[in-house]
Amino acid sequence: MQSDVVIIGAGLAGLVAANELIERGKTVTILDQEGRQNLGGQAFWSLGGLLMIDSPEQRRMRVKDSVALATNDWMGSAQFDRPEDHWPRQWAQAYLDFAAGEMRSWLYDLGMRWFPVVGWAERGGSFANGHGNSVPRFHITWGTGPGVLRPFEQRVLEAENQGKITFGFRHRVTGFDITNGKIAGITGDILAPDDAIRGAATTRDVIDNFDIRADQVIVTSGGIGGNFDLVRRNWDASKSGPLPDKMVSGVPEHVDGLLLDIVKDAGAELINTDRMWHYTEGVQNWDPIWPHHGIRILPGPSSMWFDATGDRLPAPCMPGFDTMSTLHEICRRGHDHTWFVLTQKIIEKEFALSGSEQNFDLTTGGWKDVLKARLGKGATPAVEAFKEKGEDFVVANDFDTLVAGMNQLGGNLIDPAKLRAQIEARDAQIDNPFTKDAQITAIHTARNYLGDKLIRTAKPHKILDPGKGPLIAVKLHVVTRKTLGGIHTDLDAKVFAPGGQTIDGLYAAGEAAGFGGGGYHGNNALEGTFLGGCIHSGRRAGRAAG
Repeated sequence: MQSDVVIIGAGLAGLVAANELIERGKTVTILDQEGRQNLGGQAFWSLGGLLMIDSPEQRRMRVKDSVALATNDWMGSAQFDRPEDHWPRQWAQAYLDFAAGEMRSWLYDLGMRWFPVVGWAERGGSFANGHGNSVPRFHITWGTGPGVLRPFEQRVLEAENQGKITFGFRHRVTGFDITNGKIAGITGDILAPDDAIRGAATTRDVIDNFDIRADQVIVTSGGIGGNFDLVRRNWDASKSGPLPDKMVSGVPEHVDGLLLDIVKDAGAELINTDRMWHYTEGVQNWDPIWPHHGIRILPGPSSMWFDATGDRLPAPCMPGFDTMSTLHEICRRGHDHTWFVLTQKIIEKEFALSGSEQNFDLTTGGWKDVLKARLGKGATPAVEAFKEKGEDFVVANDFDTLVAGMNQLGGNLIDPAKLRAQIEARDAQIDNPFTKDAQITAIHTARNYLGDKLIRTAKPHKILDPGKGPLIAVKLHVVTRKTLGGIHTDLDAKVFAPGGQTIDGLYAAGEAAGFGGGGYHGNNALEGTFLGGCIHSGRRAGRAAG
């Protein structure tokens, strides 16, 4: 396995870095604790959204965007507030320039294409200089996550056939040899082969060990989202309270974050480890692949959102607007679930599910499938399957039956009269084209955007209108997902040791490095910047190591 560069982690960032290295004539060894069936890592399961700025897709949808507007949105969301945010801030600006510059043309030349309707994700819902995207920027890749991975996988596998790349699957790194400020090698365990399906838990039986001498190593091992113990250890409960007792996982169990502590113990610096990104609209997967498997609902703006006791959440805690504010609000209230209350008309127009496997039409990349799924009768097949089979869904033809089902699932915490009064108050605001309800104002704003009006936002109507039913309630869980902090690096992805010196030959990229620099999102993320961050940081790391 002697190569010019060793990459630890066969996910998107690692594959992008490898692609850059082979273009520069380098030989590469890629190690991963999972088997070949998990090549591509978490990105395989994603919806494939990328944040790009002033793209042809945006312009066709009459969206006016610019680097200046996107920078205002990013910095208003990030709220960088620590001395160690110097390099993360530099990474943020570098990504913004990339996303407005060569990103799209480079990826297009590699073969990527995007769904023509740009999504408006993480809308914010507060002030213009605060959190959120002012305009739609979420570009869904045809083929979803597998479509993002495909050009890099193809090139890396071709290089493997040519002898330029060697894979070490089931190789778990447990140690770094850093001597006199320079990487010298890595050691670890060889795990027993396991042919479990992609994403499923695999054995950790050790059959041998390895010692690889290397003077160029790139760490792209991912985050901590599949390790609830590590998530809870790093979460700062003093900000808003502890995470709920029950959560679901949006990533496979092997996303365990263990290598972060290992590289720290070897002499690398971790920063911003308390910053993380967990979604608040998770439902338990009725057909799970990995332990605690949860799926995130990607909601339009119309569902009413209530806490476990039936109190409506305040703005900006509205569907699709401000994930972190909503997460903090849920933690402050101290229950392990919340509720969406909506109608059949809303679920048909507004509910999507995150993930490649939940969006067959976009993953297969066929227009016929998209039109049938998105514009046909009912919600998409995946959403209808969750509505029918998911244990978190309550469907009823009348309000009293709905609340009885909610109380059965949620521990009898909801007073029917109080819940009805809040819904009726909201419904009374529908009688006029103007309103004082922040959420209804947001619905009208959403429908001013052609993309939302066409496929993402239902025409405003009363929740208790029998003609729009049946009524639906969805019990929502916190779903663990992304690590916003990580290995501290400079803009060339070189890893810092405590004290400000970089470790010669050691680089980090992707989620292990907080998607750039040790946390280029700051305190809040904008959607499309996770895969985008893996691509951008992997590219920089590969070029620097090459």
